[in-house]
Amino acid sequence: MKTIGLIGGMSWESTAEYYRILNECTRDRLGGLHSARCVIYSVDFAEIEQLQVQGRWPEAGAILAEAARSLEAAGADLLLICTNTMHKVADMVGAAVSVPLLHLADATADAVRASGLRRVGLLGTAFTMEQDFYRGRLEQAGLDVRVPDEDGRALVHRVIYEELCLGVVRDDSRAAYQEVIKELVTQGAEGVILGCTEIELLIGPQDSPVPVFPTARLHAEAAVADALAACPPSSAKGRGAPQRR
Repeated sequence: MKTIGLIGGMSWESTAEYYRILNECTRDRLGGLHSARCVIYSVDFAEIEQLQVQGRWPEAGAILAEAARSLEAAGADLLLICTNTMHKVADMVGAAVSVPLLHLADATADAVRASGLRRVGLLGTAFTMEQDFYRGRLEQAGLDVRVPDEDGRALVHRVIYEELCLGVVRDDSRAAYQEVIKELVTQGAEGVILGCTEIELLIGPQDSPVPVFPTARLHAEAAVADALAACPPSSAKGRGAPQRR
C-alpha cells in the first residue's frame, strides 16, 4: 500500500474523520487487521484562519507547502489537503513536492458524475462558495453549480467556524442547513455537495431531499483507491470488517 500524507488540522475535527475513514476503507478492502499507511501533519488552525480572514493566502500556502515537503520526507507517496477552502493554494502546495496531490474537487466531481447528476448545490465556507478556485474547478468538470443566497451563505459559513470547527453540533443549526438545502433544491439542484469537510458532522443523507456528497469521505475513499490500486481485495473468510452499531 502507498503511504498517504495528510495535511490536516483545518480543523482537526474533520481530520479525525479522514483518519477514521481511511482506516475503515482499508480494512474493508483488505480485511482482517489491515489499516491505512498514512502520515499526518497537523497545522495550528488559528494561525491559518487569521491568514484567511486577512487575505494573506500566499503566507498560508507557504505553511501548507512546508507541511507537504515534510510529509514527502516522511515517506508519503500521495498527498491530501484535508480541507476544501485551502485548495485555494493547492497549486502552490503541489508545486512544492514531487509526489501527486489528490485534489478534493476532482474526487468530488468524479463522484457526482458517477451518480449521473450534473446540477448540484454547493455548501461550504464563504471562500469556497463565492470564489472561483473550487466552484470553477467543479464547473470545468462539467457540473452546473448553485450556491445559497447571501443570507444562506452567511449562515453556512458562521456555523462552520463558530460551531463545527469547535466540535459543536446543534439541532437548530441542522434545521437551518436543511432550509438552505431546500432552497437550493427549488433552484434546481439535483444533489448537494457538502463542500466543507466539517459539514458532514452535521448533515447526512437523511437530512436532505436529494443526494448529498460528503467531500471528506469522497476524498478519503479516492485516496485509498489510489493507494491500494495494485493490491487485490482480501479473499480471507471470517476476517472482514465488523458491523458498525
